[in-house]
Amino acid sequence: MTGKLAVFSRIPLFAALSERELHALSERAAEKRFAAGTILFHEGDPCTGIYLIAQGSVKIFKTSSSGREVMLSIDTAPTSVAEVPLFDGGPFPATVSAIDGVTAYIVSKQDFHNVCLQNPELSLKVLAVVGRRLRHLVGIVESLTFGSVRQRLARSLLDFRASAGSDAFTLPVTHEELALRLGTVREVVSRNLSRFQAEGLLRVHRREITVVDRAGLEREAETEL
Repeated sequence: MTGKLAVFSRIPLFAALSERELHALSERAAEKRFAAGTILFHEGDPCTGIYLIAQGSVKIFKTSSSGREVMLSIDTAPTSVAEVPLFDGGPFPATVSAIDGVTAYIVSKQDFHNVCLQNPELSLKVLAVVGRRLRHLVGIVESLTFGSVRQRLARSLLDFRASAGSDAFTLPVTHEELALRLGTVREVVSRNLSRFQAEGLLRVHRREITVVDRAGLEREAETEL
């Protein structure tokens, strides 16, 4: 596989695609680099295509009319963003910015549609993954809507632990970014992390977290709906 094709093969959105389908997409992709803090695209912009993150991490967030940010996700390469507008024809539903240096491959909307027309099964395979991602977003909405900040923080820590595959991990976000994700402020996040540590659920050293009592943290994350 070429370098570009190898990246495409590792992107979860394309997990079920054949090598022929991957090649059809990768040969139409244009490479673009973004410095840390650069906006890849803004919420409400017309969708120009799908962004496939080959290197680095991006923050996906929405902004209220008052300027308050709510972070939806932090995604790390290899991954994809801006899938939904490819299918519904609408604008980008959220803003995406580079957390660090990002290398992305961009497949234009028209090229993506053409490849789907030439490979009818491709769109069904991609939609199956998009459906799973939408379910994840519903979970985020539920997390922001129900339960206390303490419960939402516990759920996020368990998610980070699962992603790291270890009880000891580095927070992939700052306390400020985590607060935006939880719909609160940094001081509340820091205070609750200290409480979790005092209660023997965690060990915390700056952004280094060790889950000491996973069962206890899971109990904190439970929410009565």
